Amino acid sequence: MPLDLSAREKGIGLALSGGGFRAVLFHVGVLWRLNELGILGRVDRVSSISGGSIALGVLATRWAQLGFDAEGRTGQFDVQVVAPLRDFCGRNIDVSSVLSGALNPFRSAGEVVAEEYRRHLGLGVSLQTLPDTPRFVFNATNYATGVSFRFSKPFAGDYRIGLIPNPGFDVATAVICSSAFPPVLGPIELEVKPEDFTRVEGADLYDQVDFRRRLPLGDGGVYDNLGLETVWGRYENILVSDAGKPFDIDAGIGTMAPRQLLRTMDIGLNQALALRKRMLMAAYERGDARGAFWAINTQPDDYPALEVPGLPVTLARIQDLAAIRTRLDRFKEQEQCELINWGYAISDIAIRSRAPHLAFRPQLPAWPYPRYPLG
Repeated sequence: MPLDLSAREKGIGLALSGGGFRAVLFHVGVLWRLNELGILGRVDRVSSISGGSIALGVLATRWAQLGFDAEGRTGQFDVQVVAPLRDFCGRNIDVSSVLSGALNPFRSAGEVVAEEYRRHLGLGVSLQTLPDTPRFVFNATNYATGVSFRFSKPFAGDYRIGLIPNPGFDVATAVICSSAFPPVLGPIELEVKPEDFTRVEGADLYDQVDFRRRLPLGDGGVYDNLGLETVWGRYENILVSDAGKPFDIDAGIGTMAPRQLLRTMDIGLNQALALRKRMLMAAYERGDARGAFWAINTQPDDYPALEVPGLPVTLARIQDLAAIRTRLDRFKEQEQCELINWGYAISDIAIRSRAPHLAFRPQLPAWPYPRYPLG
């Protein structure tokens, strides 16, 4: 049944997927182009997962310094957002964190990564310091309840156990819970006070106090790697950026038990992701929602031809970039620049072809890093 458009708010929702440092850099390119198109300063809610949450953490904590103009653009994007994220993606975070966590019985690898977020990205500030608008939502997965656990300024929680109003967590905690992929970095166990929660409609586990005392939280991508659920059905305009790992088609898949277990997990996660994508595409086609979707392995030819063509990108470069690792390890200069260029290029094509009504006097596209063209 088509969704009732009258139930949606007039506004723009943006979802940033997971995918480690690869996703961080791809989404930097996306946000770069959204800024040029005059969309970034007009978004109403941004929802993120995992690597997308790292990028969003920096954007959210720097929002007050960006100083958007009347056209929804800022001249401070490079200094406030790009520079710290590029510096961070030039560091080996996961290996050092795993080793540090293994040698320290009092701190897990995930907690070490959270300290890196605080030290190098300035994410040690409270969620209460974030702006009211736009709403920034960091999505994790509650391993106990099996649903999405959300961190935002107004509340943190999930619909099965209730909500914590005006949570005092810092942004680094929200980001590490969102990006703590098991079994290396997560789940992160948060000790909370049961009385901090308030009951909400549908909270069938609220009366079981243990669910409100200990929160085993892990990578939000386990539940929804697009970060779509928190913007879906809320706004008339939905933009979705997917930098997640494309599913590997493998005719030579082995039969050893560990390999089969991993393959089973991949298939399950891929099917959940595919269902969400089909739901989104069907809504676009029916007119229930307006907007655009793009992914790290999307081909520009998948979109209608533009009067002003997008930046040229070869199929070979798309395949190479979609296959880059998703770890939190050091990305070299060329890898960083090419991923940013690709996020910029494909989001530009997707938005100008599928959601041109959102672009405010769009500037012509130009490579963020001309030394690393993809054509």
